[in-house]
Amino acid sequence: MLEKLEAIYKRFQEMGEMMNDPNLMGDMKRYIKLSKDYKELQPIVEAYKTYKNVMDNTDSTKEMLKTEKDEEFREMAKLELNELIQKREELEEEIRLMLIPADPQDSKNGIMEIRAGTGGDEASIFAGDLYRMYMKFFETKGWKVELVDVTEGTVGGFKEIILEVKGDGVYGQMKYESGVHRVQRVPKTETQGRVHTSAASVVILPEADEFDVEILPNDIRKDLYCSSGPGGQSVNTTYSAVRLTHIPTGIVATCQDQKSQIKNYEKALSVLRSRIYEIEYQKYLDEVSSKRKTMVSTGDRSAKIRTYNWPQGRVTDHRINLTMYNLQSIIDGDIQEIIDQLQLAENAERLKMEIN
Repeated sequence: MLEKLEAIYKRFQEMGEMMNDPNLMGDMKRYIKLSKDYKELQPIVEAYKTYKNVMDNTDSTKEMLKTEKDEEFREMAKLELNELIQKREELEEEIRLMLIPADPQDSKNGIMEIRAGTGGDEASIFAGDLYRMYMKFFETKGWKVELVDVTEGTVGGFKEIILEVKGDGVYGQMKYESGVHRVQRVPKTETQGRVHTSAASVVILPEADEFDVEILPNDIRKDLYCSSGPGGQSVNTTYSAVRLTHIPTGIVATCQDQKSQIKNYEKALSVLRSRIYEIEYQKYLDEVSSKRKTMVSTGDRSAKIRTYNWPQGRVTDHRINLTMYNLQSIIDGDIQEIIDQLQLAENAERLKMEIN
């Protein structure tokens, strides 16, 4: 492990020198990639420095035990050595996980799409609940959120809502939310007090940038139309909403949130680019899923991943058989523990694959 870490540290130093080379600034695509790779190596390099320090202190403490005659000093050295060995074992476990090749998309921003599924009006209301849950979570993370497109439900909530989420490692955290979310509760429209089951689907895409996907202008058809929904008179009477169609694939993206046609075009293009990029990315996901017995962060988006049971105050994540009885705090945005548990499960599985 130490040899591997030393090689990474050497590469890290070389990358630092390359980034200071004025000639590199002429190749912006290469510079951006190098900066990203450099940043991703920083946590491993810091862990390596700590690990090396612990190893050096362990060796010096062992040497002291060989020569020290004073029993009191020897006892202190033994205690220190035990602590160092324990620390070394903990660091080795952490570093083993850090050395597992990361999903190259984890550091990207995300495009989130929430859609009402089965259950009629109650499904739309539940989609609204999920939207508020995520918005509160994004706020705690300090992430920036921009609305791309929205279709409201007839009695509240949303039939569909699409968001751009920007921040550090958005996709790496939020990819675990892709799938069907199921709710069990008495709907507001239910007069007999019966519990109904409804569903909403959540899709998280890694936001592709212009370096990931090149779209030729001639391959895009742009349609303009009047925005619908809230936003005031000007939104509904000007042709500011944009619909983009990628002619080779038939993929469509729309944006009607902004009053500016230019801003709507830029947002729609970002979504279109991400959806096109996802076609290639899905091949990578399919390859990974074929090698694993269980899929945590990816897999079939039509699969039910989580149930929110109101009568029991229970939330169950079916991928890792995790059940929690703090539904209200989860709906209020406290989902970090669920994401952490999913990450742990995935890392454990990936580590098993590396060993095998």
